[in-house]
Amino acid sequence: MVQPNQTAGTGNSDDNAVAAKSKWWRILTFGVPITSAFALFVAGIIFWGGFNTAMEATNTMTFCISCHEMKDNVYNEYKHTVHYQNRTGVRATCSDCHVPDPWVHKMVRKVQASNELLHKVLGSIDTPEKFDAKRLKLARSVWKSMKATDSRECRNCHNFQSMAPEFQRPRARTQHLNAFKTGQTCIDCHKGIAHKGVRDQLTEEDLETLEKPNPAFVRTVPESYLASLKRVEEAEAKQAAEQQAREAATAEAVQQRIDLAVKTALADKIAEIAAQAAQSASDTSTATGNATSGNTATGNATSGNSDASVSSGGGLDWSAAKAQTVTLFYPGQASFEWVQTGKDHGGARAFTKLGDRCSSCHAKEVRDMGAKLVSGEKAEPTPIPGKRGHVDVNLQAMHDDKMLYLRFQWPDAGHNPAPFADGGKMDPENQAKFAMMIAGQGIDKVDQAGCWVTCHHDSRYMPDQPDADMISAAGDLGKQIDVSDGITKYLADTRTDVEINGRRGKKRGGWDKLKPDAEIAELNKSGTVMDLLRFRSGGAAENGHVLAERKMDGGSEISARGSLEGGVWTVEMSRPLESTMPGDVSIKPGELYTVGFALHDDYTNARFHHVSLELKLGLDNPDAEINVVAK
Repeated sequence: MVQPNQTAGTGNSDDNAVAAKSKWWRILTFGVPITSAFALFVAGIIFWGGFNTAMEATNTMTFCISCHEMKDNVYNEYKHTVHYQNRTGVRATCSDCHVPDPWVHKMVRKVQASNELLHKVLGSIDTPEKFDAKRLKLARSVWKSMKATDSRECRNCHNFQSMAPEFQRPRARTQHLNAFKTGQTCIDCHKGIAHKGVRDQLTEEDLETLEKPNPAFVRTVPESYLASLKRVEEAEAKQAAEQQAREAATAEAVQQRIDLAVKTALADKIAEIAAQAAQSASDTSTATGNATSGNTATGNATSGNSDASVSSGGGLDWSAAKAQTVTLFYPGQASFEWVQTGKDHGGARAFTKLGDRCSSCHAKEVRDMGAKLVSGEKAEPTPIPGKRGHVDVNLQAMHDDKMLYLRFQWPDAGHNPAPFADGGKMDPENQAKFAMMIAGQGIDKVDQAGCWVTCHHDSRYMPDQPDADMISAAGDLGKQIDVSDGITKYLADTRTDVEINGRRGKKRGGWDKLKPDAEIAELNKSGTVMDLLRFRSGGAAENGHVLAERKMDGGSEISARGSLEGGVWTVEMSRPLESTMPGDVSIKPGELYTVGFALHDDYTNARFHHVSLELKLGLDNPDAEINVVAK
């Protein structure tokens, strides 16, 4: 018989088991019911998925341009940039540049976006005019944020460590290497790359603050970058050698064409003389003999002139001098002040703060720069239709114990009339002028910029050139320099002050801020001067210099002559290595001299020329960019 207490006991045991099982299903760690936890987990997944879906929806271009403020303004600008369409098909959308990738920062940015919604409601930027009025303020806000975060949004796609300089332009390689070492970040240089540029509206003080390197951003240059840099430098050196070989072959072919043209002209002239002599000859054998003798003498004399036209007056054999190509490009109104102003020139910091030479960034892109400038796209308000953007000049240089000999050859380009000059010719007397400048000692920044130090924003045909009334109002200025033809080239060293940036609306340059005559004379005496040699197709050679102004002193110390044969100009110059004339720079062995070249072709004048970047010249120096070899 089952005892009641046993039955009860059995019943209690089952109840306890059920209760324990129920408790296990109901309780999880910290007392949370597992069913509730599971439900919350599922709900969390659904919520998180929905939340992220909503977040991602607000990160799409469709969402960003759903309001007309964005679609009608910045979106239209962005569509014409490489971030929208490019050869790789990789598109950076709005959020790639304006929304951080890390989650916390992304949430902060989304909260900040509520301010943008407020201004949408207020209509602060609902018209193009309102938008443009606030554009600089909006841009500065983005630039400041990106500067503080080491351009975090740029690095959503770009990474310094992954860069391969062999696929970059020389200027980019140089600047990125500087960025590694000095602590610069993407936004320092890459402002306005997807929207209308407003960088030029910043003051130089603002640019200085915004673009100042941050030591916290200094990076170790990765081995992969250095290896890539080595590969590209080796490849370019090989290409340069091959190019020089091609240019030498081309120069030889050009010379052969010139020689042929000269010989043909000579033969025609001799035939013409012979025909004239035969027509006027008398019937007597004596007269005929005399005429024949005269013809022979004339032919020999003409032949001697022909030889002189393809060699120097000293009988130099130019085949002994290695030929090299110096590319001259059209500079527009890019003055010495322009070069040093950040809002005009993106490389101004590298030039003024790091001491970079112009050629460090631009030597391999002068053709592209010339094309942009000559077209009027940049720094040229009065382009000459059809004018070429660059000229490749074949250069040879030799010397003996006393003289420097230079030979230049370049192709003629025909006539493209200047629309602002009477008859289309600014200098009708001279179809071509070729000049060389040699830097003396102590000229500020001349080693970096070469003859650019003589070109100023207030010179003739430049943006801030003074008019006749301003020059007249300058009083005694005309007693110090010749102002009859406007302001010519000058060195900033001769001025008490030169306005570089045009702060607060000031005119740039220092045309009327001359130092006293005694100080300028002392500069000349100490050799702080730019020596100037010039060939003119329509006149005698000129020897001069640039100091407080450009002065041409005549050609007694130099020789220069040239000709146009077979569509190619050939100009030969010579000058003493040593000179005691004021304004001349003596050239000594073992020294390097900064030089520059300029070509006024097609009857042009003033700044409408082609110029070289700065080059280093030395005597019998393989490391010089222009190595002048002994003949």
